[in-house]
Amino acid sequence: MHKDLSEKYLEGEEVFSGRLLKVHRDRVRLPDGNETVREYIRHPGAVAIVALLEDGCVVLERQFRYPHGRVFIELPAGKRDPGEDPAVTAKRELLEETGYVASEWRRLGIIHNAIAYSDEGIELWLARGLELRAQKLEQGEFLEVFTLPLAQAQAMVRDGRITDAKTVAGLLQTALQEE
Repeated sequence: MHKDLSEKYLEGEEVFSGRLLKVHRDRVRLPDGNETVREYIRHPGAVAIVALLEDGCVVLERQFRYPHGRVFIELPAGKRDPGEDPAVTAKRELLEETGYVASEWRRLGIIHNAIAYSDEGIELWLARGLELRAQKLEQGEFLEVFTLPLAQAQAMVRDGRITDAKTVAGLLQTALQEE
């Protein structure tokens, strides 16, 4: 038998609404009966794609991320449109960001990358049977697409050159699936 650790919503408000994020502040009752405030971000959800070429290389991106002031190496990824099926998002984002379409898709799982302050979930997908078409970047989106052998990308996770959570998780899930 597990203890009831749930917190009960009492009242709340949206304190900021942006183009991507909505910040909420709720008053909750704790399991011991005391009250506290929880601030958190609502996010529409996202996908990340491990796109594998026939030669065993993985499709990656270099992209500048403003909050950190530097370029990161990442898997192709993007946010879900309202009500959009994650598989549809994955196919759309892979084409838009990299120019690839895939004939084989498999869901690898989901990660919750910031559980203490966000409800964001990122669905991880494995894409194979890639065919290069034309990249369709959104206005204001700048990235560089490149490929590396999967084992080399996984080594970059181990040595700290790849630190993005969705990319680390996607490459790890792929390694577990390939065993």
